[in-house]
Amino acid sequence: MDQQILIIAALGLVAFGALAFVLLQPSQRDKANKRVSSLNTAKAAKRTGDGKGEAQHKERRKKLAESLAALDDKTKNLKKKKRLSMEQMLEQAGLPIKRKHFYIASAVTSLMFGLIGLISGQKLWIIGLLILVGGLGFPRWTLNFLRQRRQKKFVDEFSNAIDVIVRGVKSGLPVNECLKIIAREAPRPVSDEFHMLTEGIRVGLSLEQALQRMYERMPLQEVNFFAIVLMIQQKTGGNLAEALGNLAGVLRSRKLMDGKIKALSSEAKASAYIIGSLPFLVMGAVKLASPDYLDPLFTTKTGNFILIGAGMWMGTGILVMSKMMKIKV
Repeated sequence: MDQQILIIAALGLVAFGALAFVLLQPSQRDKANKRVSSLNTAKAAKRTGDGKGEAQHKERRKKLAESLAALDDKTKNLKKKKRLSMEQMLEQAGLPIKRKHFYIASAVTSLMFGLIGLISGQKLWIIGLLILVGGLGFPRWTLNFLRQRRQKKFVDEFSNAIDVIVRGVKSGLPVNECLKIIAREAPRPVSDEFHMLTEGIRVGLSLEQALQRMYERMPLQEVNFFAIVLMIQQKTGGNLAEALGNLAGVLRSRKLMDGKIKALSSEAKASAYIIGSLPFLVMGAVKLASPDYLDPLFTTKTGNFILIGAGMWMGTGILVMSKMMKIKV
């Protein structure tokens, strides 16, 4: 009897505990609701953070687009001014002379060419043509040759100058200090251009204005790319060292491609040189073998017209061949 009472009491306690557990334990629906509520709260917080990040990203893209549009407009305005003044041409050639000095040198060259024609006993129209070539053609050709040679030297050393900026920025130096290092230690004409760039900034020009003047002095795509990278970094921020490092790689790739193009077009250039010099070589050989054979070309009007026509066709052919051989990178 006592055992039965104990068993019934134990069973009663177990049943009472189970009933209390069921009544006090929250339902599965409440758990699910709490779980859903916490997930919704987390998603709302994430949306808020994503919204802020997306807004910042859109604002940065907007500033970047505005900067690129402004730089593109300025580049187009500079390209529209294809007619360069004499001062700009002398500055791009790196000649420290004024326009009047160039004109004086052109007049002296014209007199020298005319004197050569007079001493060699040429006709008056040939002497006049030599004076014209010596006054207008030869000096400007020399000036363009100096401009192109200076620009080529600048391109050859420009990627190394950008590497100096990259290493300086990575080591903690400001950009202006890196520009001063290039102005002091880089070879010419890179040092000259960066010296004028730093001097412009020192006297109060903004970086954008100084870079624009640098592009006017050295109108190259490489300088334009450099200006775009610096202006975008100044207005929108970002990793300047990485951007300039990529730019240096691109410039080296362009230089390598230019070298490949020159190597592949060397055969065509050799053919053009041979074809262009062949008439003069044949004329010289005939003149040596039979001195009087070609005299009618120089002593008669018909021969003079033949020479003029042949010279025009020859010049046209040389111009066409030179245009065909030039491939812009």
